[in-house]
Amino acid sequence: MPASLVTALSAGLLVLLSACRQPDGETSFDTIIRGGTVYDGLGGPGIQADVGIVDDRIAKIGDLRAATADTVVDASGQAVSPGFINMLSWALLDLIFDGRGMSDLKQGVTLQVFGEGLSLGPTSDALLEHMEAMGGVSVPFLPWRTLGQSLWLMELKGVSPNIASFVGGANLRMKHLGFSDRAATAEEVEAMREDMRVAMEEGAMGLGTSLIYPPGRFAATEDLIALAEVVAEYGGMYTSHMRSEGVQLLEGIDEVIRIARETGVTANVYHLKAAGVPNWPKMDIALEKIEAARAEGLAVTADMYPYVAGGTGLEATLPPSLQEGGYDAMKARILDPELRPQIIEAMTTPTDDWEQLFLEAGGGENVLVMGLISEKNRALSGKSLKEIAAQRGSSEPDTILDLIVEEEGRIFTVYFMMTEDNLVKQIRKPWVAINSDAQAVAREVDASQLHPRAFGTFSRVLAKFVREDKIISLPEAIRRMTSLPADNLKLSDRGRLQPGAFADVVVFDPDQIQDNATYEKPNQYASGVAHVFVNGGHVLKDGEHNDVYSGRFVRGPGYRD
Repeated sequence: MPASLVTALSAGLLVLLSACRQPDGETSFDTIIRGGTVYDGLGGPGIQADVGIVDDRIAKIGDLRAATADTVVDASGQAVSPGFINMLSWALLDLIFDGRGMSDLKQGVTLQVFGEGLSLGPTSDALLEHMEAMGGVSVPFLPWRTLGQSLWLMELKGVSPNIASFVGGANLRMKHLGFSDRAATAEEVEAMREDMRVAMEEGAMGLGTSLIYPPGRFAATEDLIALAEVVAEYGGMYTSHMRSEGVQLLEGIDEVIRIARETGVTANVYHLKAAGVPNWPKMDIALEKIEAARAEGLAVTADMYPYVAGGTGLEATLPPSLQEGGYDAMKARILDPELRPQIIEAMTTPTDDWEQLFLEAGGGENVLVMGLISEKNRALSGKSLKEIAAQRGSSEPDTILDLIVEEEGRIFTVYFMMTEDNLVKQIRKPWVAINSDAQAVAREVDASQLHPRAFGTFSRVLAKFVREDKIISLPEAIRRMTSLPADNLKLSDRGRLQPGAFADVVVFDPDQIQDNATYEKPNQYASGVAHVFVNGGHVLKDGEHNDVYSGRFVRGPGYRD
């Protein structure tokens, strides 16, 4: 055969093979999702179409009846949408032990975003000790020192969802200042800025702060501005659990807006809420402030979880000054008989100086103590603080102090502080995304320390606020959980179903999707999600984990290879 003919035939074969893999002429795919109602994630109406996946990307959306695939999923009667993005996840430790992230995966979450104040890096001895106290379990040896190393190693180990993270502001402060309540020196600020630069170039999404809790609370606004300047240089986001979500809610929002205005950084308010009955009317003003900032041209957004109860540690009822120096120092102060009456007075006397969750919840009957794990107290877990105090024959403030000493660590607690009316106002805003502010775990674990949002957040939005209450439409709810957070994070190829985007896809029944977790039984999986794909990997098949770990470390806009 003449060489020229061989060359021509070879070229023709390459063209033919290429045509099978290109968006404008596919005849075969790795996966076809057939017959569903496809939502692009951008807010557009659903269309009847098939979705073809090649490798890790969406290759084509349209009529693919004549095409073939290794895997074909029948999505008849189902919604097909981009995978959901959890803007505030606490699955960072869970995924080290179990890479599935089941409670979120069964709701269609394909990207977990960490970093509310704490992140897996940069680390220090003080930080690791604090993480152990927070988790209530021993943290394994962590063979990394930077954020990028931690997420890369997590991907290497194997995770089903994608993972991303902000740098925790507490990490930076504890690494350079410990748990001390003092102003940072110019040298310390520059050292934190350098750590911030390293993290941004490793792929961090930006800076995440948690200013209600020590040691984050000890940071001055000027220090945060200095760090946000670095984040802005790399196109990242500043996101914050503000200093107050109650008595100084509006001042907290003002601080976020100031940081955005002075640095040009994209800014976000973590889990927007107005906590405490006296503060509920402030939500209207809070929303107006954010919308005015947006009208000014500032990139300010928020996220939320769809519950009227928040969840955090029992120690959040204590004045921040009591917690300076860490747990051991706090415990010593609680055990000091001269200081104890002063501590109780601070817990029960209204003030503007700090967030008093005990008072904002309206007392012990609205406080569920979920995370008691000692032999002595385990049977009390899940009861209200009022019930526990009565059973122990003690006052509610004294019970709080005694439990913190006895449990020797963070006690997860649920505080009923919000109103349904404000949830509706928030979720109507087109710039509000969704987060769980929770772990991602398997049902088999002891879930006594969990809030139902860990198992129900995203399904609850679709079941309650879309299907039942009709507050927002299905396409809009999908947008809030997909392209909105992706765009805020500057991820142009995630959070949408279109050719070329990463194949993060969820197939669910909009008529049947349902959150089943309650405060009494929080470890109940949501129902209604049939299939989940992450980077083209079929991680959830017919509602069950498929032994696929195709999640990746998703890097932020400042990443340098």
